Amino acid sequence: MPLLNQIDQWGRLHPEHLAHRSDDRTLTYGELLTRSNALASRLEAELGDNRSPIAIHGHKEPEMLVAFLGVVKSGRPYVPIDRSIPPARVTRITQAAGTSITLTPTEIDLWSQPHPNSHAPLPKPVSGQDPFYILFTSGSSGEPKGVVITLANLECFVDWILTEHQFPSSSETFLNQAPFSFDLSVMDLYASLATGGTLFSITQSDIGNFKSLYAKFASSKITTWVSTPSFAQICLAERTFAEPLLPNLQRFLFCGETLSTEVASQLLHRFPKAEVWNTYGPTEATVATTSIQITPSILNQGSPLSIGRPMPGTRVLILNPLDHIVPEGERGEIVIVGPNVSPGYLGRPDLNAQAFRPFEGAPAYHTGDWGRTRQGHLFFEGRQDNQVKLHGYRIELGDLEANLRSLPEIADAVVLPLEKDGQIESLVAVVILTDQSLSTDFIRTAEIKKRLSQRIPTYMVPRKFLYLPSFPITSNGKTDRRKLAELLP
Repeated sequence: MPLLNQIDQWGRLHPEHLAHRSDDRTLTYGELLTRSNALASRLEAELGDNRSPIAIHGHKEPEMLVAFLGVVKSGRPYVPIDRSIPPARVTRITQAAGTSITLTPTEIDLWSQPHPNSHAPLPKPVSGQDPFYILFTSGSSGEPKGVVITLANLECFVDWILTEHQFPSSSETFLNQAPFSFDLSVMDLYASLATGGTLFSITQSDIGNFKSLYAKFASSKITTWVSTPSFAQICLAERTFAEPLLPNLQRFLFCGETLSTEVASQLLHRFPKAEVWNTYGPTEATVATTSIQITPSILNQGSPLSIGRPMPGTRVLILNPLDHIVPEGERGEIVIVGPNVSPGYLGRPDLNAQAFRPFEGAPAYHTGDWGRTRQGHLFFEGRQDNQVKLHGYRIELGDLEANLRSLPEIADAVVLPLEKDGQIESLVAVVILTDQSLSTDFIRTAEIKKRLSQRIPTYMVPRKFLYLPSFPITSNGKTDRRKLAELLP
């Protein structure tokens, strides 16, 4: 059954069942059905033939789900933008997307009120290869880039995850940790809606108050945990984060960054009845493409953990620079081939020519990730370029450096990842100031962080700053990043 019909059917069969819980607010499947239909009709009346994307700006409010479905039911893709993103970057995203309007929860609430006397037919929803959503990620030039995901891409992913895990219908509660502007949220959002489950969202304020967070966990009835590994690692610091706190938990699903053997081992020990799954995939290939259940025998094979095997119908290849498949055990670039691959970046033919080169006539995404295969299992071995993942967020260091250089007090900047136990723990900005005599390092750093947070999301702001009069240079005249890295604490 098509995804949208599948979701709507829950609204007809079980209208009182909870689709979403966030803070003290709830949304039933019946409300989701009637309000998303009402919003679709209103958008059609307001916008007519304008099929431009629609921005949805909020956080974890129930109205966000109403808007996602209402927009695609109106035949338009949506662009989710989290409330934590600074206004300047929001403007750059909406301009790059060419959005027709931006909807906030207040406007969504107003526009989605059903009209009892309205019998107008619903507009034609998105279908097949139509764009379903557009997610903006960090770009090396300092400008965010929009990844277009079609309905066919999304249905390919959802069909796979539902087949792999066989979630019981209407009895699951999925944890939603990631903001809706981060593609990890697609895993919990649409797996939940497709199975008639309940999406349990935790907000930024919850994450900032662990006493409140654990109280919410205790009453959540979560059965499927979806998060980045780093969030689970933070939770493991609390000794009560164990099976008695979440007695209904059946599985952990991880994506977005490297899952360490230590975190996986602790989870298996504290939640002996729950499965732990490691998945891999970039935004450009619709959330995840490979998966593996981490068992004690897998853990005994050592670090790094395997990222598993590809979903059916998709190939994950290890290629050399000539796009030839390398022998097993040799390192090369991870290339994803199949129906889950995005049609490309919105309005960026230059980037598409580099990253979305077909392989043997099929859609392919060249990830820029190093990898290799061993005994049929895939292993991720880092990036080929200056892109990093921090707490699950993909960050182009060039994007961050460009935003630093745009500040008048900074003459030049290099951003380096600070690693601990093989994982990126934080970012360090090494900076040359236009005037070295200005203020103290403490005051400089506070002011730069404040100004930078007005341009980029908080998760991109470096934790530490190091001030130098000049950068070391390599023999070919480029900044010597290796020597700069030696200066880090």
